[in-house]
Amino acid sequence: MTVLTADLGHSEWSAFTAPPQKVDGTWRIKYENVDTIYLPTLFRYRALTLNPRVIRFSGASLAAFDLIHVYGLYDLLGPAVAYFCRRQRKPYVVEPMGMYRPIDRNIRLKHLWRRSMGESFWNHASRIVATSELEQQELIEDGVPAAKIVVRYNGIEPSEYKSLPPRGCFRAKWGISPDEPLILFLSRLIPRKGAEVLIAAFAQACPGDGKLVIAGPEGEPGYRSRLEHCARASGAGARIIFTGPLYDEEKKSAFSDADIFALPSQYENFANAAAEAAACGVPVIISPACGIRSLVEGQAGLVVAPDAGTLADALRKLIRDRNLYARLKEGCRRVASQLSWDHLAKEMEHAYAALLASSDGHA
Repeated sequence: MTVLTADLGHSEWSAFTAPPQKVDGTWRIKYENVDTIYLPTLFRYRALTLNPRVIRFSGASLAAFDLIHVYGLYDLLGPAVAYFCRRQRKPYVVEPMGMYRPIDRNIRLKHLWRRSMGESFWNHASRIVATSELEQQELIEDGVPAAKIVVRYNGIEPSEYKSLPPRGCFRAKWGISPDEPLILFLSRLIPRKGAEVLIAAFAQACPGDGKLVIAGPEGEPGYRSRLEHCARASGAGARIIFTGPLYDEEKKSAFSDADIFALPSQYENFANAAAEAAACGVPVIISPACGIRSLVEGQAGLVVAPDAGTLADALRKLIRDRNLYARLKEGCRRVASQLSWDHLAKEMEHAYAALLASSDGHA
């Protein structure tokens, strides 16, 4: 397998055991059976990059591949490669990663991208990969033929969550007693994620004890201050903790100590953080607008409307009904096993094979 991507600097390369090699002005790293090619970047705006060497690569090397899988939208690299795929009759798959419906930031630019290069890039894809049934339904509603869509969930690596930090470390760091309920929200701090409604629900469900942890990077300037104001106004501000972003062991420590994970988002094509919570054995509360709902509901958590009253009732139920809580906690293991990357990779391989054996796979 070859990964073609943009060169954004060397900061991430320390994770590889093999040193990078520069070949004809382009950095390459060979790691196990994956050859990663970093095309020189002349210009960058957020995730959009200008990489003229993609033309040379596509003209010289694309014929060697059976199939191309493009991740994400709103860039120049994917459409450029797809153009050469069409010229050489190479099948390509597009995985929009929840980006198909523009909902955050630069919406006008995204519509411009779709009207220019995006339409041909999208319409000529042999398959579209949806990461949930929710995203699949949205694509069908927007005119994508059902037969063209492959559903493959986002995955987790179960081995990463087998050994969690000792319970109590996160609570000790943030002054949370061992016996009080701890509700965890972990996501980017932007309005559609639902932190405001969760704050209101927490104040109703836990008027005297319990802690709510709001963790994640600020995704919209000034929004954390707005949430802190909501916390103070709710009357439970002294029991609502803003940690900022949590990564790696610090994030695992938060999951280890959490009793409930809550994400009342207005839209998530999947909800990776909820999957991570389930992998750590933490029952979740999510909204029907989260793609992972089909796996979670009745098995690893509750799926409820993202309004304060309904959400408060769900919090009370999980805190007070120990039998329900124990059943959902046990169900987290089953959800985690369904999201193992080993399992999902086999599903993706079957989808590749089926495409290559079909007429639109040009086999």
